[in-house]
Amino acid sequence: MGSKYSKATNSINDASNLSYGVPFENYRVPFVDLDEATNNFDDKFFIGEGGFGKVYRGVLRDGTKVALKRHNPDSRQSIEEFETEIEILSFCSHPHLVSLIGFCDERNEMILIYDYMENGNLKSHLYGSDLPTMSMSWEQRLEICIGAARGLHYLHTNRVIHRDVKSTNILLDENFVPKITDFGISKTMPELDQTHLSTVVKGNIGYIAPEYALRGQLTEKSDVYSFGVVLFEVLCARPALDRSEIMSLDDEPLKMGQLEQIVDPTIAAKIRPESLRMFGETAIKCLAPSSKNRPSMGDVLWKLEYALCLQEPTIQDDPE
Repeated sequence: MGSKYSKATNSINDASNLSYGVPFENYRVPFVDLDEATNNFDDKFFIGEGGFGKVYRGVLRDGTKVALKRHNPDSRQSIEEFETEIEILSFCSHPHLVSLIGFCDERNEMILIYDYMENGNLKSHLYGSDLPTMSMSWEQRLEICIGAARGLHYLHTNRVIHRDVKSTNILLDENFVPKITDFGISKTMPELDQTHLSTVVKGNIGYIAPEYALRGQLTEKSDVYSFGVVLFEVLCARPALDRSEIMSLDDEPLKMGQLEQIVDPTIAAKIRPESLRMFGETAIKCLAPSSKNRPSMGDVLWKLEYALCLQEPTIQDDPE
């Protein structure tokens, strides 16, 4: 969206235009407005911290609720990743991607401004000290996975590899609609016949695909692998690194008895076996050691939608 805020002195290289032809100026917001929106970045507006820096909530002068990601000078993430985030989100628009409101690069600052997501990230609703008192239902988890898969499928059809898919990078709005975030290390596939990108390995241990971790070969199937880890987090409500039981499920055909043993006990009794099997088989295929044996994100999306359909008789029969 175009910004109505005043222009500032350029500090981003080649700031007149991005590689996709989207003017940087359309998104530039003065620092004074962000300072005002957060009461001088008061700690009471602090909502989290990642590799880029601290995240604050705020309200702009026009009443828009925003999340501000402020770069930490000690962070390893650079101006290149700052620019990449702006580039990707200024040409990619989808209901399941976060919306970029703008950015600020005044006073040696690098600040990214997004729509505020009321319900935080997916991980916080699955496990951790800040876990809500009410566990998400299986149907709700399926719908979140489907929405995230739609966002990733959209990226892949636009030849964008996210490169950092994880449960903390799936945000939830006030209606628990999922939106993919954090595009600083994303890559685009420039050639239609290009099979992979050779690049430095970045991302989080526990989510990185084997071929990417060992050989630096990045493809869309690398995202599929990472998303498979997220699917198991959703199913088990456990961290990605706690995967000893998950990896024991690699043998085919999938054993329902094994799968049932690792399901989050708060929802286990409410999942139809057919829905659980479809979801589990899909997640297992995403984690195939060889990228050629993994499904496309479009196939994953279809299977997840089918898993929800298989659960729907339970939804209709439930008097609540």
